[in-house]
Amino acid sequence: MSQVPSVPAPRTAVERGDQLPPTLMPDMQAVTRRDTPGARLVALVRAVWRVVTLNRKMMVGSAIVGFFILVALFGPLIVHQDPLKFTHELLRPPSAAHWLGTNQGGQDVFAQLVYGTRSSLGWALLTGLIVMGISITVGLVSGFFGGIVDDALSLVTNVFIVIPGLPLAIIAVQYFSRTTLTVALVVALTNWAWGARVLRAQTLSMRAREFVTAARASGERTWRLIFAEIFPNEISIVAASFITTTIQVLLGVAGLEFLGFGDTNIISWGLMLNGAYTGSALFQAAWWWFVPPGLCIALLGSGLALLNFGIDEIADPRLRVSRRRRMRRGKAAAA
Repeated sequence: MSQVPSVPAPRTAVERGDQLPPTLMPDMQAVTRRDTPGARLVALVRAVWRVVTLNRKMMVGSAIVGFFILVALFGPLIVHQDPLKFTHELLRPPSAAHWLGTNQGGQDVFAQLVYGTRSSLGWALLTGLIVMGISITVGLVSGFFGGIVDDALSLVTNVFIVIPGLPLAIIAVQYFSRTTLTVALVVALTNWAWGARVLRAQTLSMRAREFVTAARASGERTWRLIFAEIFPNEISIVAASFITTTIQVLLGVAGLEFLGFGDTNIISWGLMLNGAYTGSALFQAAWWWFVPPGLCIALLGSGLALLNFGIDEIADPRLRVSRRRRMRRGKAAAA
């Protein structure tokens, strides 16, 4: 009797290299191979390094965000001054003893800036992860299953889209507790819907693609169809949604703290700006009190925005082609 030839299992989207630049395909395929954990880790680190250095926007954005992450992780271990300690050195300009001077209460501004980096960046990234998790779950499940599941989740998504985030955060802070956790949870609940809607639309179009049909015909489980076949093609959307949400949380929390709705027991950039405003730092020419936190918010927001632009350029082949054309024209003009 003739044997029926076995049909090889369809490759995942990462193994095929869908929507990836040619320079990233070998490393990403190495990550998906069933090698030793050490080999996978090395391949993953190499792939991340190639992504970071793929274009200038990613390089600059990664450098800025990486710098603030390092400050948030190791800064409080280096700065030994208590950022909440009151002293008699009121409104002292920057000096060797106080690198960024002191505020109206004699508190060291540099120590507050370093400790505020951990609080501001930590809450922004944590809330971004929460939003990303909700968006991925709702968007992929809604788009893949369709039918009643899609109708129910779409209804919930549409309800959360129209809920205003800032007024709800102000009400929640006044009604429940004046903490950053309350603000972060409200921002997370009011920002996941847009990302979920975009992922749902992408999933609806991808669930009928040939590679998904082949994987379903080969007997792949539902969770593998969603997370190994469809999800890798939507990583750029997820990353852009995560970065956008992080920027919104950073600005939203800082704005609420500037308005006086923050937790006074936790040092953050928004709380520093609120103290500078209530202490009339601008009229007293105490620029070292309000310029550093405002500059940090602007720099971190710019770094995250550059990362977003860089991800768009990596994910969209048309942007990569236009970038190469501009580089060729620049070299031709220079020659």
